[in-house]
Amino acid sequence: MTPSTQAPEATPRTNTHIDPAAQVASAGFVPVQTRSERPRSFDPEDFGAPTGREVNWKHTPVAQLKSLFATAPANEGVAYTMSHEQYLAPALPFGSAPRGEFFRPEDVVSAVAWQGAADAMHVRIPAEEEVAEPIVLQIDGVGGRADAHLVIEAERHSVATIVLRHAGTAEYAQNLEIIVREGAKLTLISVQQWQDDAIHAAAHQARVDSDAEFTHFVVSFGGGVVRVNPSVELAGTGSHGYLYGLSFADAGQHLESQVYLHHKGARTTGDVLYKGALRGASAHSVWVGDVLIGPDASGTDSYEANRNLVLTEGARADSIPNLEIQTGDIAGAGHASATGRFDDEQLFYLQSRGITEAEARRLVVLGFLTEVVQRIRIPSLQQELLDAIEAELVGVTA
Repeated sequence: MTPSTQAPEATPRTNTHIDPAAQVASAGFVPVQTRSERPRSFDPEDFGAPTGREVNWKHTPVAQLKSLFATAPANEGVAYTMSHEQYLAPALPFGSAPRGEFFRPEDVVSAVAWQGAADAMHVRIPAEEEVAEPIVLQIDGVGGRADAHLVIEAERHSVATIVLRHAGTAEYAQNLEIIVREGAKLTLISVQQWQDDAIHAAAHQARVDSDAEFTHFVVSFGGGVVRVNPSVELAGTGSHGYLYGLSFADAGQHLESQVYLHHKGARTTGDVLYKGALRGASAHSVWVGDVLIGPDASGTDSYEANRNLVLTEGARADSIPNLEIQTGDIAGAGHASATGRFDDEQLFYLQSRGITEAEARRLVVLGFLTEVVQRIRIPSLQQELLDAIEAELVGVTA
């Protein structure tokens, strides 16, 4: 470990891998189960290559992600284009703030992305500035491997919406470090429309300061394996975090999000809603939602929910909500999860009014997913996503 390549306070290296669930039966070892207790390190060797038995990897096809377990020698697998270059600040090498101000890798891919990105892209919204138009960062896969660490900083009382659009094909390890400073309002929309052979594993970590508001969307429609894990800390008093997700998994696709919302400050508000549809043999979605209400988070109001609609035989949705409360002084907290097929009563109702079965199924799915689409306050992107859903629904008859 050297100061030039590591941020401060990294977990010291040990002779054993982090959270090796395979060791449960030996020496009385008990793997870490709670998200807040997972060790973190900037060194990939502290984690080792996942086996698929670890608690944070057991639902993931680790064999397909193995190329992301080591840094990329060339790092040319993606190209970046930004719509508003005036908000692109100088790149951040190791040790340059605000890189590493908050971000701490909690798995091997995140540590690999940290080490592999010698210079971090820095998008900065100046204090007091309100950006009227969405800032779009286009990330095009051009084949091959790439590591990236991106820092998005919304300074005090700024307002902005940033859209990350992923397309093409690549093997991409991505970190996103998001800092929402006092009184700022930031919306971040990450859209994954990769080609079918793309591999994308991302860690999005955000800190939200006092009276600030952060809204985060994960929209995954394309890619072979797409694993985007958002982690949001509501650090300041009166901060707000809204985490939304939308996915449509086709045959052979694996779309995953492990969501972590940490209420750290007092009088914080959190809302998590992820919805997904699946169709085709071996279509697989994974959602793990962890909410921690800390001991100082008095007056917290938090809710998380995941809903999945399975459209055909052979598709599978794993949904695991978790809620940990460390204070008795809260306004409210809850979680919910549901996975099912078409509602026969809804279909019968629509068909009884002269609508064909195929059209009835289309309307049910659109109605199910539109709730998340409507929360994206960009009309052009809303329409694009609705069109994408319509395209996905072609041929859905069972």
